[in-house]
Amino acid sequence: MNRDNDVAVASPDDADRVRIFDTTLRDGEQAPGFSMDRRAKLRMAQALEALGVDILEAGFPQASPDDFAAVAEIARTLKSTTVCGLARCQPGDIDTTGRALEKAQRSRIHVFLSTSPLHREHKLRMSRSQVLDAAVAAVERARQLCHEVEFSAEDALRTEPDFLAEVFSAAVAAGATTLNAPDTVGYTTPAEIAELFGYLRQHVRGADQVVFSSHCHDDLGMAVANSMAAIGAGARQVECTINGIGERAGNAALEEIVMALKVRKPYFGVDTRIDTRKLYPTSRLLAQLTGQPVPRNKAIVGENAFAHESGIHQHGMLKHRGTYEIMRPQDVGIGETRLVLGKHSGRAALRQRLESLGHTPDEAAMDAIFARFKTLADKKREVHDEDLEAIALGQDPEATGPWNIVQLNSTTHLGSASASVKLAHDDGHEVSEAAIGDGPVDAVLRAIERATGHAVELTDFSVRAVSEGGDAQGQAQLTARHADRAWRGHGISTDIVEATALAALAIVNRIERQQPVREPAAVAHL
Repeated sequence: MNRDNDVAVASPDDADRVRIFDTTLRDGEQAPGFSMDRRAKLRMAQALEALGVDILEAGFPQASPDDFAAVAEIARTLKSTTVCGLARCQPGDIDTTGRALEKAQRSRIHVFLSTSPLHREHKLRMSRSQVLDAAVAAVERARQLCHEVEFSAEDALRTEPDFLAEVFSAAVAAGATTLNAPDTVGYTTPAEIAELFGYLRQHVRGADQVVFSSHCHDDLGMAVANSMAAIGAGARQVECTINGIGERAGNAALEEIVMALKVRKPYFGVDTRIDTRKLYPTSRLLAQLTGQPVPRNKAIVGENAFAHESGIHQHGMLKHRGTYEIMRPQDVGIGETRLVLGKHSGRAALRQRLESLGHTPDEAAMDAIFARFKTLADKKREVHDEDLEAIALGQDPEATGPWNIVQLNSTTHLGSASASVKLAHDDGHEVSEAAIGDGPVDAVLRAIERATGHAVELTDFSVRAVSEGGDAQGQAQLTARHADRAWRGHGISTDIVEATALAALAIVNRIERQQPVREPAAVAHL
């Protein structure tokens, strides 16, 4: 299939836009621990298209039959995003990739070949002229099979600049429309990569007709900084991954690059077409599909990215958000800033949280509450809403109840699950109930509702590990609505179902503790 009439060239009108080339499903998925099956890759690809990525590198079709099938399915499915497949500069790779992309609305073959002296001598055992000839032949072959061709000079940052410019010039003449200069081993610095891109734009023949691309790895922790430097030097495509996943230490993180360009637009003067409000949901989807959690301190999408514990910071945030936040959490798809209450928190943040929970103590009461809060905060990493309500009501924040779990069992069936609970109340009676749900978590929540007589509507549920090893503990955090109010609860256990049950019971107990007199439970006592 000859698509010569579909050649895409860089337009002067695009000089203020950076194309986002997402390689989560290729370079990202190659990293140990991040493999996805075909269904997961398709789901991720659809999320990336919704996010607004310009080019999606769907895989390496020659690598395996499953990778070929995944690329082909993604190519058939996506509508607005260019679907790309990777290929070595070998006829078999290129032809296989062309077949995988046949049904794509917009297709790109990404051919690559090492160019550095180290790789030429030890990996390829090829001379400069042989590398040059192989690059030209590959681009010419790929041009017959897709809408556009990208050429990457592997290990470009350790390649002689004059030879790199020579190879790129030949690739442009052969039909490449995007030239990628990857920092394959994460070796370069921002100043060096900026200098190289400036050199290439001056010395590559036909440079004004192509898009220069940056692909940086994070071996020295500079992938994003190097990508930003390349953009500053004229790169108008940047290759990156969600959460920065990728070979070894990973790739440049898409969400960090996009938000840096948005927050510092007056400095960089360029835009992307990314819907930044979908960054956090897309990040969490990847974590769910791969089973690899996002680090708490991860920029933009980490749990702590918009969380503040220091009293000085919290006080500033309550006065004006801009004092300690350079972007709004809503801009990346996070609901709100979180003022975490711990031993570093101050009186202002404590009062604000108490008021959000419906408590408005006077100054004298606040003095006593603050003193009890500090005592508790010294013992716990984080003080939760149920702790604060107990303190405000003059109760022991470390006490449990009135409901406590006596026995809990859950069983998973094909397509459903069942759970049974036996609960004890502080007034001396016990209740046993059972329920069926879509899964063990749903079943145990239904059983607790029936046993306690409190119906709660679950609105958010998350689980994360709080320790490591085979007996690792998991923390379940639930948010639910009851009586037109949001309630939060958490539970910790080595068993996720039990952690969920403890979190649900924490919510029920908070509801009951706020009632002056306990209403009789409308349940059967067994």
